[in-house]
Amino acid sequence: MWVIGLKHADTLIEWLMTVIAIFISFYLLIMAGEKLPVGTSYAVFVGLGTAGTVASDILFFDEPFSFVKVGFIVLLLFGVVGLKLVTIERGET
Repeated sequence: MWVIGLKHADTLIEWLMTVIAIFISFYLLIMAGEKLPVGTSYAVFVGLGTAGTVASDILFFDEPFSFVKVGFIVLLLFGVVGLKLVTIERGET
């Protein structure tokens, strides 16, 4: 989703908000990496980013709505949630 922000940022405020959002998302990725394996953390990060980007394209940038596209995003999110459910957090036995 933040790639869209970079693509459409025209003013200093838009650039600053995009950079802050990128910083926050990577900070949260690092925090997740402290509790979960890096592969799981990254899969969640990419899956949510992909879903957010597609949703933003449809809602704000006139990308045509497609049930197939939304179906694949839902499938992706089910995979990410499933991966999280079967991953043991660090510190647990």
